[in-house]
Amino acid sequence: MTDTALLAASPLDFASRLIACESVTPATGSVFACLEAMLEPLGFAVTRFVCGEAPDGPVENLHAIRRPAGDPGRHFAFAGHLDVVPPGLGWASDPFEPQVRGDLLHGRGAVDMKGSIASFVAAVADIPREAGTISLIITGDEEGPAIYGTRALIDLMQAQGHVPDLCLVGEPTSVARLGDMVKIGRRGSVNMWIRVAGQQGHVAYPHLADNPIPKLVAILSEIERITLDTGTDWFQPSNIEITDLAVGNPAHNVIPAAAEARISIRFNDLHSGASLTELISSVAEAMGGTVEAKISGEAFLTPPGELSAMIVDAIRAETGLEAELSTTGGTSDARFLSRICPVVEFGLCNATMHKLDEAVAIADLDALARIYRRVVLGALVGTS
Repeated sequence: MTDTALLAASPLDFASRLIACESVTPATGSVFACLEAMLEPLGFAVTRFVCGEAPDGPVENLHAIRRPAGDPGRHFAFAGHLDVVPPGLGWASDPFEPQVRGDLLHGRGAVDMKGSIASFVAAVADIPREAGTISLIITGDEEGPAIYGTRALIDLMQAQGHVPDLCLVGEPTSVARLGDMVKIGRRGSVNMWIRVAGQQGHVAYPHLADNPIPKLVAILSEIERITLDTGTDWFQPSNIEITDLAVGNPAHNVIPAAAEARISIRFNDLHSGASLTELISSVAEAMGGTVEAKISGEAFLTPPGELSAMIVDAIRAETGLEAELSTTGGTSDARFLSRICPVVEFGLCNATMHKLDEAVAIADLDALARIYRRVVLGALVGTS
């Protein structure tokens, strides 16, 4: 594709090219080369790097930036991911062969989130360099452990002095119609493994053994009684869920030597991963258990303000909808980016993400590009 043809390409063209690159997490290689080929003709300086090792890597990341020749002005960043979840079996067509059927573009990543990236590239294609600094923060590890992805990109940006003033994450936040929901925060997530050790023995001689199961059940019962909070103005109540209970005892006549449970806590900004780990540990340890925790991310909130207002205004101008500001749903890489600048999430409809025959309305790709263009111009030069 020539530079002239690239500048005239539509979000559909860009999305189709990205979908055609298989990129199950952790992603590397061709899909990043494809995006680089889209951005360089638009004047972006592209940096790609790979970090991490198996089993959570290697992961490829891409940072692209375009700055005015003189005063860099404000710096607006778009963040997203090129990795996708495994497609699974049963698709009507090859999940990595983009296919237009009717008004929809089908393919893995169509909405989560190659389509949003494509719309952003199309949105900034004709924005003049002099308007201000624009960057893209793109990882291949959002759908995975997120160890070697956005966090590594943040390190790079800080080392190079490229920290943005504002950041938009293109996750698929819309529900029933494009533009009906914008995310201004997310709950945090922590998983914990509770273990109780006992002493193996014959069930006929319980006095010579120590059964860990009743102790673990008692610990879980105590945890079930905990009410973390009743929610806040912007967040729903935090919740603790028991997600696994394992003993691994194949024999009916043996008291097991150990028992283990796993809990998952989704929490609002009244808590931290560390404070919740301390709470659950105090309960478990008082009753003979131990706790191991893995904090996936902390809760964050970008209070309604300049960035969310620009996005809501752009959505209204293009769709007529009044977007709802929300903190519902799972985690995203915005949890990392929120540490360095205000961050808000907005993207395509999420009804088919992670499903068979994932698809995006072609009209939504075009409308999203127009919305993104308004937001970028509003952020950089105060017009939309």
